[in-house]
Amino acid sequence: MCGVSGPACWHDPLDDGLWERELPRAIRSPDTGWRLAAMNARTAPNIFVREGDGISTLVVEGDWTAISIAGLSGHVLSPSNLSFSSDFGNLGRIDSAGALAILTLAPNAAFTADLPANLADLFALVGSAMADRDVPPIKTPPFHVRLGQKVYRAVQEIGASARFLGQLEVALMKSLAHPKRMRLIALASSIQKAGFDALPLIAIMTFFIGAVVALIGSDLLKTLGASELVVELVGISVLREFGVLIPAILLAGRSASTFAAQIGAMRMNQETQAMKVMGIDLFDALVVPRVLALLVIMPLLAIVAMLAGLAGGLVVSWGILDVSPTYFAERLSAAVDIRHFWVGMAKVPVLAIVIALAGCRHGLSVRGDVEDLGGRVTVAVVQALFAIILLDAAFAILFNVLEI
Repeated sequence: MCGVSGPACWHDPLDDGLWERELPRAIRSPDTGWRLAAMNARTAPNIFVREGDGISTLVVEGDWTAISIAGLSGHVLSPSNLSFSSDFGNLGRIDSAGALAILTLAPNAAFTADLPANLADLFALVGSAMADRDVPPIKTPPFHVRLGQKVYRAVQEIGASARFLGQLEVALMKSLAHPKRMRLIALASSIQKAGFDALPLIAIMTFFIGAVVALIGSDLLKTLGASELVVELVGISVLREFGVLIPAILLAGRSASTFAAQIGAMRMNQETQAMKVMGIDLFDALVVPRVLALLVIMPLLAIVAMLAGLAGGLVVSWGILDVSPTYFAERLSAAVDIRHFWVGMAKVPVLAIVIALAGCRHGLSVRGDVEDLGGRVTVAVVQALFAIILLDAAFAILFNVLEI
């Protein structure tokens, strides 16, 4: 019967029946002290304390591997002396699991024998790992402390963004004052990747959003007997909000992450350090072309998004309300003022700068490992999306106050 009071035993992992084999107990004899034997006699891991002439010696024999010590059990060896020497002359094979078992059974052993370098390194490595296990767990700080830390980090982020924006303004002014500083190839590449490649996706998204707005608005306006007002609903919502907000959100997920990943990869490969050594300004080479690319391409994307959204509303109005395209266009030009278009376009430069700012700043903040690169890309996208929604709400309040 295996248990606390019975003999030590082990289970054969290769036997489905999990048959048990008894292990001999730790045996005490006057000349050998505590002795432990397991498995078979040929490769059995044995450890005991030999005492004589007031000297205690730890004797380790046999193979000490993960397989040979699978069923090993015994008591912690407690010799008469607090520290004792060791004898590894008959030691067979050993691995980290065996070293851990030896250090566990003889925690006070002083390995004073002339051990091979690899064996001494193994015991030092396992011993340091055992010491690390005793490190007390880190206590979670109170709620008010964690809240204060988050507020402090948020203030630091705002300050870092403000400093980066100031550096960007200086670099833009220098580029405008000296057009030869602009890197036209990098600018054209950024326009292609950030703008034209995203054009089909933005057009499809805003088309369906305009269709959804017309579909939901038509059902609501039918109940009020004013179904013809669906043209005004689609026109104002698309021109003021969706035609600008959807391209900005898509660019935040697409371009901000791309900017952060590209610049962060250059930081990891130490390309930015090489550029500094060669006297190349990082803002002129990496930041300004991307900011100008979004400033150039985002108005075009917003106009395409507005047209696609109006087309989606036109299709739904024509199919459900039987509003002809001619009537839709005439009512749109008569009932929807052109100021709604300019209200939407007024947000475009600000949102473009915010998106490029988030991507480039976090790309330049990568410290050199893949984990930090992934974290910076994620933070860049999240901050860009948050800033877009926050600024859109601020613009809505401002225009409402100004009655525009």
